[in-house]
Amino acid sequence: MKSFEQLLALLLVISTTALAFSPSHHPVSFRPKSPTSRLFGVSHAGSGGSGEEDQEDDSDVQWELFKKYHAKGSWKGIWTTYDYIGDVVDETIAAVDLNYDEQNDSISQLHQIVVGAKRADCETCFDSMQIKTLPVATYTPQELRKTRLGSCGMVIGPTLMKSGAMATELILSYGDGRVRVIFQHAPVWERGTEPGTAPPDGLKLFRTMVSRETLRSSPPSGESEQLNPPEQGDPVFYRPVPPFNWHKSWGGTCWTWGPSTGNKGWGIEELEEADSWQGSAPVELWNLRLPGGIFLQAPRVMSHASSALCRLAWLPNDETLLRVEAGILALQPVIDEENDTLVGFYPPTLASYRCDTMTKAGELEGEPQFVKDQKLALERGGEPDPSAAVQAAAAAVAAAAAVEHAEEEEDQEMESPTNKKSPVIQPKIAKSEKGDDEVKDVRDVLQL
Repeated sequence: MKSFEQLLALLLVISTTALAFSPSHHPVSFRPKSPTSRLFGVSHAGSGGSGEEDQEDDSDVQWELFKKYHAKGSWKGIWTTYDYIGDVVDETIAAVDLNYDEQNDSISQLHQIVVGAKRADCETCFDSMQIKTLPVATYTPQELRKTRLGSCGMVIGPTLMKSGAMATELILSYGDGRVRVIFQHAPVWERGTEPGTAPPDGLKLFRTMVSRETLRSSPPSGESEQLNPPEQGDPVFYRPVPPFNWHKSWGGTCWTWGPSTGNKGWGIEELEEADSWQGSAPVELWNLRLPGGIFLQAPRVMSHASSALCRLAWLPNDETLLRVEAGILALQPVIDEENDTLVGFYPPTLASYRCDTMTKAGELEGEPQFVKDQKLALERGGEPDPSAAVQAAAAAVAAAAAVEHAEEEEDQEMESPTNKKSPVIQPKIAKSEKGDDEVKDVRDVLQL
């Protein structure tokens, strides 16, 4: 069976030739006609079939994608939690086990979390780790819970937590690795309103969890990737990624979904500048760029006015760009029409889904203006004008000041119980009765 990307690309070529689409984005919508194409067929509303058939076809597509990209075994990683300003507040070594049961046609999900570790003090003894196993869920083709898949991406949620916060999980898979991100938004109220005495005015981002995960024998780390370099086709998480690598000419395929439009495939000859959000960091959004080619973007505050986009971009290698985004609709009011009063909110829903799989087509045409100015100064026989670099640095300082000012204004306008600094939760380390060395840092466990 060919891969999804190959078959989708072939369908895009055929559809482009037959329908003579415009040279920018080519929409392709089609229905599966044979069992072999079910994985790659796309059903959508208004395709000519009954609603039950469309729902059944979509369930089959979702199930096959789940098995192909995610239900592959134990995904080991380091769960790193960041606060609102981007500081690390917690790190935990854990694994997400997604195992497919062929006999029952189901997928079980378990979390194995390292809660303690100790190092032996003699050569004949063994190091040990205390692991806590937590059953999470069991999936079937008819029961995927709040999961939406498309191409190599997956979105789980939005889900309401017991604390009242809302969690949205985004995942991108490539080779034997994947990146998993969870955005958490909590209710906030306008200044002067006591929290809990009135309906919330918005949902503010207060915590983000990022996990680099692999199917290898241990969680990925710089040391492990140096000792055992990943094979061709598998990602290298701990490698230098210059910021210029995001700004290339990208082309490939795109998978989109909406409640009314269903699944659709698109061809992207060249990613337009307006759509290249992986290379920009608007002040009004929360942005976090991490080593190894990972970029996160989410709304600082969600409101009922419109859907908000949570995004994840990843460069698993210098020639590949993966992106996934989820449109979230939250705080939609439930109105008592007779009394014209607010009685509650509808549960948050996934309003849209998009996943892009692109490869580098070349370099972008043109150069930044400050580079042109410096070349012109050299051609004239003078020294490069440092004003351009100074202006660029000043612009960066101004942008940082704008972010700080926006955060101060936001804190003044809204008060939230989540504004209080979350306590740092360190993994519990088992005390040794034999004088073994304690493991005080979570990364020391990787050396056991």
